[in-house]
Amino acid sequence: MQGLALAVLLALPAAWVLRGNARQLAAAGSVPVEGTRVAVRRALADPSYRLLSAGFFICGFHVAFIATHLPGVVAACQLPPSIGAWALAVVGLFNIVGSVAMGWALSHGGGRWRMKSMLAMLYASRAVIVLLFLIAPKTEAVMLVFSAAIGLTFLATVPPTAGLVAKFFGPAHMATLFGIVMLAHQLGGFLGAYFGGKAFEWTGAYDAIWIVDILLAVGAALVHLPIREPGPATRAAAAAQA
Repeated sequence: MQGLALAVLLALPAAWVLRGNARQLAAAGSVPVEGTRVAVRRALADPSYRLLSAGFFICGFHVAFIATHLPGVVAACQLPPSIGAWALAVVGLFNIVGSVAMGWALSHGGGRWRMKSMLAMLYASRAVIVLLFLIAPKTEAVMLVFSAAIGLTFLATVPPTAGLVAKFFGPAHMATLFGIVMLAHQLGGFLGAYFGGKAFEWTGAYDAIWIVDILLAVGAALVHLPIREPGPATRAAAAAQA
């Protein structure tokens, strides 16, 4: 629940990105607004929305696996238990840095960075970070550096994900449509936490689930490439129709 609350909080930069659209929508009070059911059906029929949800599903897998099993990973590396607590604290600290930085970049970037490209970069960077961690010696310093690096990507995915939902369909049904994407994230989180434990139970190590994590991160990066991100004109039209 804390992760969900933080994710919703970090979605706020999307409102800043789209503040102009919200004003236009409010001014056009005579424009009919489609019902929520129609908006949901339209979203679920959109391939880009489905791809975005698939990527966020994988994000949930990553986040929940690390949040649940990082202390176990520390123990498996035969490091002191206190390092497990420090590792989680470092993930949380750098999660704040990464999330705020991503929101700021999208708000002040003047449209220079495509949100789908930022997401692909974040997921690809997770694959690289985990791979480097696997081949590095398992020292206390390496564990903390890994925690900082993965923390930068942890929920930095939320602002561009929420921003894309708003770009696709406008702000009128933003809460519902982003909520569906968040549901995919939470389902992925369940699987990440569950299979992380099962992998350790079956093999006595986390190596197998780390490899799965890398493959999923690469897959998440790739699924964002075919997403059709609307430009400013298309985004304004979506807001008018919403």
